Amino acid sequence: MAGFLGLRANEKTALFIDGANLYKAARNLGFDMDYKALLAKSQDACMLVRAYYYTAIQEDKTQDYSPLRPLVDWLDYNGYTMVTKLSREYTDATGKRRFKGSIDIELAVDMMALAPKLDHIVLFTGNGDFRRAIEALQQSGVRVTVVSTVKSQPPMASDELRRQADRFIDLADLENVIGRAAQPRKPRPTDDDPDDDLDDDYDEDVD
Repeated sequence: MAGFLGLRANEKTALFIDGANLYKAARNLGFDMDYKALLAKSQDACMLVRAYYYTAIQEDKTQDYSPLRPLVDWLDYNGYTMVTKLSREYTDATGKRRFKGSIDIELAVDMMALAPKLDHIVLFTGNGDFRRAIEALQQSGVRVTVVSTVKSQPPMASDELRRQADRFIDLADLENVIGRAAQPRKPRPTDDDPDDDLDDDYDEDVD
Protein backbone atom coordinates (compact mmCIF):
# COMPACT_ATOMS: atom_id res chain seq x y z
CA MET A 1 0.00 0.00 0.00
CA ALA A 2 1.39 3.39 -1.01
CA GLY A 3 1.87 6.07 1.63
CA PHE A 4 3.85 9.30 1.82
CA LEU A 5 4.85 10.43 -1.71
CA GLY A 6 3.32 7.23 -3.05
CA LEU A 7 6.16 5.27 -1.44
CA ARG A 8 5.84 1.53 -0.86
CA ALA A 9 7.50 -0.33 1.98
CA ASN A 10 8.98 -3.05 -0.24
CA GLU A 11 10.41 -0.74 -2.92
CA LYS A 12 14.02 0.38 -3.20
CA THR A 13 13.67 4.11 -3.67
CA ALA A 14 15.85 7.18 -4.18
CA LEU A 15 15.02 10.87 -3.95
CA PHE A 16 16.55 13.23 -6.53
CA ILE A 17 16.16 16.91 -5.65
CA ASP A 18 16.75 19.73 -8.12
CA GLY A 19 17.65 22.18 -5.37
CA ALA A 20 17.17 25.53 -7.10
CA ASN A 21 13.94 24.43 -8.77
CA LEU A 22 12.44 23.08 -5.54
CA TYR A 23 13.52 26.20 -3.64
CA LYS A 24 11.69 28.40 -6.15
CA ALA A 25 8.58 26.21 -6.06
CA ALA A 26 8.33 26.26 -2.28
CA ARG A 27 9.04 29.99 -2.07
CA ASN A 28 6.41 30.73 -4.71
CA LEU A 29 3.95 28.81 -2.54
CA GLY A 30 5.00 30.79 0.54
CA PHE A 31 6.86 28.22 2.62
CA ASP A 32 10.29 26.65 3.14
CA MET A 33 11.13 22.96 2.86
CA ASP A 34 11.61 20.91 6.02
CA TYR A 35 14.33 18.58 4.74
CA LYS A 36 14.62 16.77 8.06
CA ALA A 37 10.95 15.77 7.89
CA LEU A 38 11.23 14.84 4.21
CA LEU A 39 14.09 12.43 4.89
CA ALA A 40 12.56 10.92 8.03
CA LYS A 41 9.16 10.30 6.44
CA SER A 42 10.76 8.80 3.33
CA GLN A 43 12.91 6.45 5.40
CA ASP A 44 9.84 5.30 7.32
CA ALA A 45 7.77 4.69 4.18
CA CYS A 46 10.15 2.74 1.93
CA MET A 47 13.56 1.15 1.50
CA LEU A 48 15.36 4.45 0.91
CA VAL A 49 18.66 3.91 -0.89
CA ARG A 50 19.77 7.54 -1.29
CA ALA A 51 18.49 11.09 -1.05
CA TYR A 52 20.39 13.31 -3.50
CA TYR A 53 20.40 17.11 -3.49
CA TYR A 54 21.77 18.98 -6.52
CA THR A 55 22.66 22.64 -6.66
CA ALA A 56 25.03 25.15 -8.24
CA ILE A 57 27.07 27.27 -5.84
CA GLN A 58 28.09 30.72 -6.93
CA GLU A 59 31.76 31.62 -6.82
CA ASP A 60 31.83 35.34 -6.10
CA LYS A 61 35.38 36.64 -6.12
CA THR A 62 34.32 39.90 -4.49
CA GLN A 63 32.96 38.33 -1.31
CA ASP A 64 33.19 35.19 0.75
CA TYR A 65 29.46 34.67 0.95
CA SER A 66 26.92 32.23 -0.41
CA PRO A 67 23.31 32.16 0.81
CA LEU A 68 23.17 28.45 -0.06
CA ARG A 69 26.20 27.38 1.98
CA PRO A 70 24.44 26.89 5.36
CA LEU A 71 21.76 24.70 3.77
CA VAL A 72 24.29 22.70 1.75
CA ASP A 73 26.41 22.07 4.84
CA TRP A 74 23.40 21.04 6.95
CA LEU A 75 22.12 18.61 4.32
CA ASP A 76 25.59 17.13 3.88
CA TYR A 77 25.78 16.31 7.59
CA ASN A 78 22.19 15.10 7.91
CA GLY A 79 21.73 12.21 5.54
CA TYR A 80 21.68 13.77 2.07
CA THR A 81 24.16 13.06 -0.70
CA MET A 82 25.23 16.44 -2.04
CA VAL A 83 26.12 17.09 -5.67
CA THR A 84 27.32 20.64 -6.24
CA LYS A 85 29.11 22.58 -8.96
CA LEU A 86 30.37 26.13 -9.28
CA SER A 87 28.18 28.50 -11.22
CA ARG A 88 29.53 30.79 -13.92
CA GLU A 89 29.56 34.55 -13.51
CA TYR A 90 28.40 36.76 -16.36
CA THR A 91 27.11 40.29 -16.95
CA ASP A 92 23.52 40.76 -18.13
CA ALA A 93 22.19 43.33 -20.58
CA THR A 94 21.84 45.94 -17.84
CA GLY A 95 25.46 45.54 -16.75
CA LYS A 96 24.60 43.66 -13.58
CA ARG A 97 26.71 40.73 -12.43
CA ARG A 98 24.75 37.47 -12.48
CA PHE A 99 25.51 33.79 -11.97
CA LYS A 100 24.43 30.90 -14.14
CA GLY A 101 24.59 27.25 -13.22
CA SER A 102 22.82 24.02 -14.13
CA ILE A 103 23.03 20.54 -12.63
CA ASP A 104 20.62 18.91 -15.11
CA ILE A 105 23.19 16.63 -16.72
CA GLU A 106 24.63 15.47 -13.39
CA LEU A 107 21.17 14.67 -12.05
CA ALA A 108 20.04 12.81 -15.17
CA VAL A 109 23.26 10.76 -15.36
CA ASP A 110 23.03 9.77 -11.69
CA MET A 111 19.40 8.68 -12.06
CA MET A 112 20.27 6.45 -14.99
CA ALA A 113 23.33 5.02 -13.21
CA LEU A 114 21.38 4.09 -10.08
CA ALA A 115 18.24 2.90 -11.89
CA PRO A 116 19.24 -0.82 -12.04
CA LYS A 117 19.25 -0.87 -8.23
CA LEU A 118 15.90 0.91 -7.79
CA ASP A 119 12.18 0.29 -8.07
CA HIS A 120 11.05 3.87 -7.63
CA ILE A 121 12.51 7.35 -8.14
CA VAL A 122 10.99 10.50 -6.67
CA LEU A 123 12.16 13.51 -8.64
CA PHE A 124 11.69 16.96 -7.14
CA THR A 125 11.62 19.33 -10.12
CA GLY A 126 9.27 20.96 -12.57
CA ASN A 127 11.88 21.19 -15.32
CA GLY A 128 10.54 19.71 -18.55
CA ASP A 129 14.07 18.95 -19.75
CA PHE A 130 13.91 15.80 -17.61
CA ARG A 131 11.00 14.31 -19.55
CA ARG A 132 13.19 12.13 -21.78
CA ALA A 133 15.22 10.89 -18.81
CA ILE A 134 12.00 9.89 -17.06
CA GLU A 135 10.85 8.02 -20.15
CA ALA A 136 14.14 6.11 -20.27
CA LEU A 137 13.86 5.22 -16.58
CA GLN A 138 10.33 3.92 -17.08
CA GLN A 139 11.50 1.79 -20.00
CA SER A 140 14.02 0.19 -17.65
CA GLY A 141 11.23 -0.71 -15.23
CA VAL A 142 11.58 2.11 -12.69
CA ARG A 143 8.48 3.92 -11.45
CA VAL A 144 8.89 7.71 -11.42
CA THR A 145 7.03 10.21 -9.24
CA VAL A 146 7.48 13.92 -9.88
CA VAL A 147 6.99 16.54 -7.16
CA SER A 148 6.53 20.18 -8.14
CA THR A 149 3.61 22.60 -8.36
CA VAL A 150 1.10 24.06 -10.77
CA LYS A 151 -0.56 26.04 -7.99
CA SER A 152 2.06 28.78 -7.88
CA GLN A 153 2.18 31.92 -10.02
CA PRO A 154 3.67 31.14 -12.43
CA PRO A 155 3.27 27.34 -12.35
CA MET A 156 6.59 25.58 -11.82
CA ALA A 157 5.84 22.18 -13.37
CA SER A 158 5.84 21.74 -17.13
CA ASP A 159 2.86 19.94 -18.62
CA GLU A 160 4.98 17.40 -20.53
CA LEU A 161 6.79 16.41 -17.33
CA ARG A 162 3.50 15.84 -15.51
CA ARG A 163 2.18 13.74 -18.36
CA GLN A 164 5.30 11.57 -18.51
CA ALA A 165 5.54 10.83 -14.78
CA ASP A 166 3.81 7.77 -13.37
CA ARG A 167 2.49 10.06 -10.67
CA PHE A 168 2.57 13.83 -10.14
CA ILE A 169 2.30 15.24 -6.62
CA ASP A 170 1.71 18.95 -6.16
CA LEU A 171 4.09 20.44 -3.62
CA ALA A 172 1.28 22.66 -2.32
CA ASP A 173 -0.47 19.54 -1.00
CA LEU A 174 2.62 18.66 1.06
CA GLU A 175 3.02 21.96 2.89
CA ASN A 176 1.55 20.63 6.14
CA VAL A 177 3.80 17.57 5.98
CA ILE A 178 7.22 18.77 4.81
CA GLY A 179 6.85 22.54 4.92
CA ARG A 180 7.62 25.19 7.49
CA ALA A 181 7.06 28.91 7.71
CA ALA A 182 9.21 30.83 5.26
CA GLN A 183 12.10 32.73 6.84
CA PRO A 184 12.77 36.33 5.81
CA ARG A 185 15.24 36.50 2.96
CA LYS A 186 18.55 38.07 3.92
CA PRO A 187 20.14 40.45 1.40
CA ARG A 188 23.76 39.91 0.50
CA PRO A 189 26.10 42.39 2.17
CA THR A 190 26.99 44.11 -1.14
CA ASP A 191 23.63 43.91 -2.89
CA ASP A 192 22.47 47.09 -4.58
CA ASP A 193 18.95 45.70 -4.62
CA PRO A 194 17.93 43.86 -1.43
CA ASP A 195 14.98 42.33 -3.27
CA ASP A 196 17.27 40.47 -5.67
CA ASP A 197 16.83 37.01 -4.18
CA LEU A 198 19.03 33.96 -4.19
CA ASP A 199 16.87 32.10 -6.68
CA ASP A 200 17.00 34.96 -9.18
CA ASP A 201 20.74 34.45 -9.59
CA TYR A 202 20.26 31.27 -11.57
CA ASP A 203 18.95 31.08 -15.11
CA GLU A 204 17.03 27.82 -15.04
CA ASP A 205 14.11 27.05 -17.36
CA VAL A 206 11.20 25.02 -15.98
CA ASP A 207 9.37 24.51 -19.25
